[in-house]
Amino acid sequence: MADAAGRLTKLAEEVLGAPLPVRIRAWDRSESGPPGAPTLVIRNRKALRRLLFKPGELGLARAWVAGDIAVDGDLYEALDLLAGLIWERGTAASTPRRAAALRALARPEVRAAARELLSLAGAPIPPAPPKEEARFRRGPLHTLLRDKEAISHHYDVGNDFYALVLGPSMVYSCAYWGTAEDTAATLEDAQRDKLDLICRKLGLTEGQRLLDVGCGWGSMVLHAAREFGVRAVGITLSEEQAAYARKRIADAGLADRIEIRVQDYRQIKDEPFDAISSIGMAEHVGRALYAEYATALHGLLKPGGRLLNHQIARRPLEDEESYHVDEFIDRYVFPDGELAPVGRTVGQLEEAGFEVRDVEAIREHYALTLRKWVANLEAHWDEAARLTSVGRARVWRLYMAACALSFERNRIGVNQVLAVRTPDSGASGMPLRARVWQG
Repeated sequence: MADAAGRLTKLAEEVLGAPLPVRIRAWDRSESGPPGAPTLVIRNRKALRRLLFKPGELGLARAWVAGDIAVDGDLYEALDLLAGLIWERGTAASTPRRAAALRALARPEVRAAARELLSLAGAPIPPAPPKEEARFRRGPLHTLLRDKEAISHHYDVGNDFYALVLGPSMVYSCAYWGTAEDTAATLEDAQRDKLDLICRKLGLTEGQRLLDVGCGWGSMVLHAAREFGVRAVGITLSEEQAAYARKRIADAGLADRIEIRVQDYRQIKDEPFDAISSIGMAEHVGRALYAEYATALHGLLKPGGRLLNHQIARRPLEDEESYHVDEFIDRYVFPDGELAPVGRTVGQLEEAGFEVRDVEAIREHYALTLRKWVANLEAHWDEAARLTSVGRARVWRLYMAACALSFERNRIGVNQVLAVRTPDSGASGMPLRARVWQG
């Protein structure tokens, strides 16, 4: 079985119809591929069996999480080189590549290479999925119970783990940076600036009542209460987040002004609120229920109240019905999460009765944030693996690095949409110049 790497490179290039952009190092110590390129390390034959039984993203994800494959060299460079082959599924650009791959499989030389892959893989037994994978989910999407289970899968992995990755701010959404060259700014500074920006967009003033939907570890409500004097309610579906947030609030002496609930936005009955923030939560709502989400938030606001909806967006597709969530993200990161183009989000907020007053695209800011989180994880790797598992740490490293590149390459974006429940009088309460532009 000498030169497994050469055989695998040949197979990959036969299927792709193009040179493989990375090197391969196989379990037999053979290597193949362009010199100086990042190296995809295939540590054992189980990686091949995973790909044979689940070709594509899911097989690769299982092999990565299980440690059957690794990258020797710059992970970002490796992912960038492989992006057109692996990570662009779900975009319009990926359809021709998949069709070409399927046509390649019909060629006799490719079928012969596939038989060779079968011989390289060894025993025809599918390895069990890594324990970090979200198991098969039954029942309709986005019921109260299923949403709670999905949130628990992602967020209830240990507050100490998240503290290592997120840093002291404990904010799990895009920070707000001055410039890409501003190396003096810390992640904590940029997260504070993001929270302050949201509070200013909402026009918060002392004594107002704020609802933070998907409050995480309580950073937004803490900032709003401490710096703007509001009374706040934060809701989350994660028991671990709620416990952590309540302790932070008690330690800050703000328990009389902030309430944290384990509650779904569909269960809130004590409206109205003067303002609502929803930061990185709407991605969990789903296409089928987004209209209900928008209508519910509109109904929770006082006339004249403002909503700040901070949400990741994807590029639109020619055929929107063909959209599907990447298998790696769905099984290992955000079960049942869905992204929508920003135009659709704005349209559904308007259909719910909101007047959309401002849309700020901050895509590049998320790329910078994710690279900081990856650096934090890598700097504390052994402790992060101890607090959760090596597999879980691998999941977070891969998804955050891949997402950083996706933001940088404009495959996905993130937007802050400011909307008002404008009363019948038409008095929005917004300043004539909401923003001051540079240049």
